[in-house]
Amino acid sequence: MRRRLVGSALRRYRENVGYALEDAARVLECDRSKISRIETGQRGIRPKELRELLTEYGVPASDQLALVSIASRGGQHSWWHPYLDVMPDACLDYVIMESAASEIMMYEAQLVPDLLQTGEYARAIAAAEPGYVTSQQREDAVAATAARRQAVLGGGLRLGVILGEGALHQVVGGADVLAGQISHLARLIEDAPTITLQVLPFSAGAHVGVGSGSLAILRFPDAPSLGVVYLEALSGGVYLESQSDVARYIRAFALLRAAALSPADSARLLRGLVA
Repeated sequence: MRRRLVGSALRRYRENVGYALEDAARVLECDRSKISRIETGQRGIRPKELRELLTEYGVPASDQLALVSIASRGGQHSWWHPYLDVMPDACLDYVIMESAASEIMMYEAQLVPDLLQTGEYARAIAAAEPGYVTSQQREDAVAATAARRQAVLGGGLRLGVILGEGALHQVVGGADVLAGQISHLARLIEDAPTITLQVLPFSAGAHVGVGSGSLAILRFPDAPSLGVVYLEALSGGVYLESQSDVARYIRAFALLRAAALSPADSARLLRGLVA
């Protein structure tokens, strides 16, 4: 997915400056088939080559930084490196893009999203995951969720979450765990200025996300032409990276936001459930 996102951006930038494949190939001193495979996501591109092409296309430094971050797998100092054995490739693709994002818009119908979970709630989710066959794998998964939460939310990322009211009644881990999770959400609304949390109540009735389980829209710093939509599924999820698809889901998210309770009313609902 990361190769596709970088490749489609490279193709768009190349076409914007009127370059043919042969022109791009001359920049990297390679044949045109290599450029074609990079642009279609069939092969990756080294950071040095990526910067050379982006510079040649006149792409601003901010866009370059976002694309290089997306293209890179990260080194040993990346937060996810110790958890690669409990992180499928599809999940790794997502968290690498997430770490490069400046804004995430997220809708969850039934569960509290990973970035907002308490440790006990995350542990209950890991216990229900059939892919983890040992207790150590489950503990590593919980630790990975905690490390991810600290890395992403500690970096100043803007997070907009619309949470279906059903998630507040799905008794994950038992009543005490759910109560602790709801209390945590209520505190986040008051204490985390970069997080906007709205509850989509049962009373909203039919809405644009009624047939969706969950979705996330990732936007990248100072790069309005870059974006990706992730639709979660048991098979690892589906990614959409075309500008038209991203724009369509941003409009859908705006409709969900309009149908949801305001952040203040959401906080009152959460506090009422805690009481």
